[in-house]
Amino acid sequence: MIADRINRLARRVPNWTLYILCPLPALWYLWLGLTGGLGVEPIKALEHALGELALQLLIAVLCISPLRKHAGVNLLKFRRALGLIAFLYVTLHLLVWLLLDVQIPAQIWADIVKRPYITVGMAAFVLLIPLALTSNNLSLRRLGGKRWRQLHKLTYGAVLLGGLHYVMLAKGFQIEPLIYLAAILGLLALRLPTLGSPGRARQRG
Repeated sequence: MIADRINRLARRVPNWTLYILCPLPALWYLWLGLTGGLGVEPIKALEHALGELALQLLIAVLCISPLRKHAGVNLLKFRRALGLIAFLYVTLHLLVWLLLDVQIPAQIWADIVKRPYITVGMAAFVLLIPLALTSNNLSLRRLGGKRWRQLHKLTYGAVLLGGLHYVMLAKGFQIEPLIYLAAILGLLALRLPTLGSPGRARQRG
């Protein structure tokens, strides 16, 4: 079966490879920016590329549980690494906006308050902070499994806000941000009891 092959392959791949390979696109885009490879607006292009990669990684994190539950593909060992790398990309996306794009502190706060898409994006970032800080075994032991899992459900809100941020940021009707948002809504819907556990739903019915 394909799922078994993927599981066997996943068992052979150590987590640390993700920490090495996944940040490489960020370095690549930074290189393009420094060498004039990002077009006439390199800062905006870099900001956009980092934000999109962050959203893709967050969606990948959301995919892991449904893949295990509905397809038998077990990639749980990679979830923490993907989540932390997604936070790295979100942070880089934010830093490019703060340090290279806006730069003026007063203007930064004015944008956060007055521009809804920035407000939504910042809210997503704030939700991710406790997740990044507690994505370690020590926090898991101190919080206990139940409280740790409840805390990490903030991921759902953060990804949803990230998808909304992308849709609101797009100028005019653009299909790509809507596809991202639809994928996020679909993955969140799979976590609803009636969709995520058909057998349980039948029992209730």
